[in-house]
Amino acid sequence: MTEARAPRPAIMTHVALRTERFDQSVDFYRRFAGLHIVHERNDEGIRVAWLSHSVDDPEFVIVILSLPHERASDPAPTDHLGFDVASRAEVDRIAELARQAGCLRYGPADGGAIVGYFCMLRDPSGNVCEFSFGQPIHPRQIAGS
Repeated sequence: MTEARAPRPAIMTHVALRTERFDQSVDFYRRFAGLHIVHERNDEGIRVAWLSHSVDDPEFVIVILSLPHERASDPAPTDHLGFDVASRAEVDRIAELARQAGCLRYGPADGGAIVGYFCMLRDPSGNVCEFSFGQPIHPRQIAGS
């Protein structure tokens, strides 16, 4: 009896976000998350930018599309994009920049061993972005697992 080979699992490559404020949205992710434009185009009047940490060989990108959408008045903080930063001081720095820019939504705050130290910002289209330090992403890093 031959064993059937399972297909490789799906690999997440991107998240796409619509915005009516294209330039401001691209600037937000460049300024606060340190992302780089790795691809940009105009598809029949729709501006598109791919943003990634890696300039040369991105494995994951945030796609910004210049398309209208209905903006939620107050998106739930559970619906967010998460970014890991190098230190608590970096969370504080980003939070202060966001406070000055008028886009700080919450924090900085310490959410404990699993959540870590974090702040939440709102991008120009109303999407929530979390910047955290000390938030384990791998189950083996969570105490007690």
